[in-house]
Amino acid sequence: MSITRTRRAAVGLTVLAVAAFGAVATSPEEADARPKPVDVTLLALNDFHGNLEPPSGSSGTIAGQTAGGVEYLATHLAELRAAAKKKNTITVAAGDLIGASPLLSAAFHDEPTIEALSMAGLDYASVGNHEFDEGAAELLRIQNGGCHPVDGCADGTPYRGAGFKYLSANAFKTATGKPLMAPYAIHKVQGVKVGFIGMTLEGTPQIVSQQGVAGLTFADEADTANRYARELRRKGVEAIVVLLHEGGTQAATGGINDCVGMTGPIVDIANRMDPSIDVVVSGHTHQAYNCNINDKLVTSASSFGRLVTDIDLKIDRRSGDILTASANNVVVSRDVAKDPKQTALINRYKTVLGPVAGRQVGVTNTAITRSQETLFGTSLGESPLGNLIADAQLAATDDEEGAVAAFMNPGGVRADLDAGPVTYEEAFTVQPFANNLVTLDLTGAQLYCVLEQQFVTARTLYPSATVGYVVDPNGTTGTTADPCAGTRVVRGSLTIGGTAVDTAATYRVTVNNFLAGGGDGFSALTGGTNQVTGQIDLDAFVDYLTAQSPVSAPTLDRIRTTAEVPAA
Repeated sequence: MSITRTRRAAVGLTVLAVAAFGAVATSPEEADARPKPVDVTLLALNDFHGNLEPPSGSSGTIAGQTAGGVEYLATHLAELRAAAKKKNTITVAAGDLIGASPLLSAAFHDEPTIEALSMAGLDYASVGNHEFDEGAAELLRIQNGGCHPVDGCADGTPYRGAGFKYLSANAFKTATGKPLMAPYAIHKVQGVKVGFIGMTLEGTPQIVSQQGVAGLTFADEADTANRYARELRRKGVEAIVVLLHEGGTQAATGGINDCVGMTGPIVDIANRMDPSIDVVVSGHTHQAYNCNINDKLVTSASSFGRLVTDIDLKIDRRSGDILTASANNVVVSRDVAKDPKQTALINRYKTVLGPVAGRQVGVTNTAITRSQETLFGTSLGESPLGNLIADAQLAATDDEEGAVAAFMNPGGVRADLDAGPVTYEEAFTVQPFANNLVTLDLTGAQLYCVLEQQFVTARTLYPSATVGYVVDPNGTTGTTADPCAGTRVVRGSLTIGGTAVDTAATYRVTVNNFLAGGGDGFSALTGGTNQVTGQIDLDAFVDYLTAQSPVSAPTLDRIRTTAEVPAA
């Protein structure tokens, strides 16, 4: 269902002219002679994450249809442009176009994705948190071109940079206070100006490795948008669109064009935005919605190129104001012809990638999913695949560094494993970040604090099989300032290797470098000492799959509740 938002004067209604001598009605002939509004179409996407080929499993379906794949995405975009008069169409994105990508894109530092989206006609994109995965210098290379400083031009051809413009209004260079990239762009359509402000979520430093955001400061989204909206209006721009990499979630009953029980950061941000901002194209949460929040059209196109948001604007030729704005999320179905240029690009990179992707690294007895079990009414429990990865990380460091436990963050588990043979490409898709394993010393007291911090951050760390503990749903949750004050983890219940953890003793624990740096809000891990950096997490996972095949899904019995384990 399309949601319409109307601002200021309505088109086609009789206008009253106020003169010095009173109101004079404009005749129908004069009203009809007024310039017709300019029709502008925005085609929007978000959170593509390098999914050049159609995603597999549940990630490749939406609204009951198989969807996604850049060959189909490009065709749908072309058809939508043709239907909307190509010259009046602007294609935009709300971040995370790259990063956490499948091997076909990630093996070449996501250059294939940038090439593909440039060919598909993308004009402007905000910078998402994953655009910072390899740091600011790499993001600038992705925009401007040039071979990778370490790997060179991996496919043997020069990388020319993005054919679209990345915008980032609230990521500032700490040393100078200046934006890392252009904060906004002004696009003219038939004489009217449309302004696009690019925005990254303010919390990027908490979910990206510290190396990725070194030297950068991230400002409040609404405050920054309002600042640049004022600047755009001083330049005569009245039609203002924010491309924001932050979002929300609607209730499970809502469809791709609904806005049922909307929650999340986007609600507060949109409510604090200036009335001059007309449309917010959002992302980050991988959700689909079509909302009116604070008299603004707020949209999101889910993820992985499975939807395109078709946004229709009517802009007054004289004032430059947006008169009406409506949107429709369109499924990128696979019942259209593939774009031959995209097919050629995919085949070219597949040839360069060679046999590495298809190399079998293990076998699974059953499908092993990343889905989390329910823990006292919320999805904060264990995950079969998350537990398996933690086991792999412990196996990679128990002899080498004397680790006795390992923990994995849920955001680092990106896909399921199907039953049967596992290829290197499939393993890579599960763990695409190339994080290093870090083994460090934590006291028993610090371990309890780390586990309590799970309930502050609302993120569960997946534990290795050596770890067990009991959670009290009636316990108190600590605070961001003092997570250790929480009492959710029953004291005395934490065991490693079947032995109760001594709060005064020291234990060698393995996590990835993202967590070791306090990622996902686990600041308690930064207190670890005697840190030793080990192999890449993907290598540990592949080695484990090879050594342990055939692999089964681990039992979910590492975190239990007081309902399962009554107090003694």
